[in-house]
Amino acid sequence: MLWFIIVGIIAGWLAGTIMKGGGFGLIGDLVVGVIGSFIGGFLFSILRLSTYGKIGEIIMATVGAIVLLWIVRRLK
Repeated sequence: MLWFIIVGIIAGWLAGTIMKGGGFGLIGDLVVGVIGSFIGGFLFSILRLSTYGKIGEIIMATVGAIVLLWIVRRLK
């Protein structure tokens, strides 16, 4: 559970940095990263991609968080 939260924070921060140049604060990064990890897992399974290790989990969650931020920006 703790690792899931840490991955969420890292992925959210990375996605925020990549997409807009900064993070969203601790709670915002956590929310974006956790939702992004579900989206990333779904996308990776559709594309038949797999990740290994902790770095792979962070990459997958970051990709999902970037997709989430892109969708949210398109809806605005």
